[in-house]
Amino acid sequence: MTFGVPEGVVGLAGPPGAGKSTLLATFATLRRPNAGVLHILGHDVAHAAGVRAARAAIGYLPARFSRAEHMTAGEFVEYAAYYKRTSASAARSMVRRLDLGEAAGTELALLPPDVRLRAGLAAACVHEPEVVLLDDPFGELCAAAEPWPTGAGGPGRHALTAAMAELVPVLRTLAPTVLVTADAAETLTGWCDRLLTLARGRLTEHATGSAGARRGRSAADRRAADPAGPPPPPVPVRHRPARLAPPQMTLPGVPLPQLTRLRVRRPPAGSATGV
Repeated sequence: MTFGVPEGVVGLAGPPGAGKSTLLATFATLRRPNAGVLHILGHDVAHAAGVRAARAAIGYLPARFSRAEHMTAGEFVEYAAYYKRTSASAARSMVRRLDLGEAAGTELALLPPDVRLRAGLAAACVHEPEVVLLDDPFGELCAAAEPWPTGAGGPGRHALTAAMAELVPVLRTLAPTVLVTADAAETLTGWCDRLLTLARGRLTEHATGSAGARRGRSAADRRAADPAGPPPPPVPVRHRPARLAPPQMTLPGVPLPQLTRLRVRRPPAGSATGV
């Protein structure tokens, strides 16, 4: 099969153990594919030069990202900026962008889960990546909001809803392409441009419930639209002027009975975004 991630926010849901973290770690070049070809932003990661070039444009946040509990949020972002070979001023700018000004001097262990997540996002995106990979970023919030998502209401669920209402717009502005995973598809429904589920080796696309996705428009198109005017007719997805070839991951033509054949529409030739 051929699997591509174009511009916009792409959600990937599936039960624990389905392979979501492994897939994102592969896209982040931390794992090598056992077969097939993986291109990130036009770079073939089978070669060391391609890996270095791809990593420079990737922002990756694992599900349980390591953090020094006694490090402040500001120090944590500055530390990430050092390893991403960017300036301290870029770190301070990202702290302001993620609304961490008041929390910058507070230790990470003392911050609520949603603010810690903002610090993780700032650290992952301090170098202004083209692709952002977020492995279950809402997992800690969902755990703190139990008994949700079992269906029962409570103050934890209301806190989760309020936190996500603030965080979702932030996720949409991190990069041209954002790939985010979650255990429950309901967490991603309604705001992702595309929604895929991965279970028992089967990859399936579902309706997202997103108005922008129904109109077939990208996140950039929706930001440019006038909210006061009438909804425009469907238009083709527009992409940035490209610097690199369109990326994709292709597996060899071997029998894969456990996989559902899925051919994701790839961006037109010349797009620099996506995986």
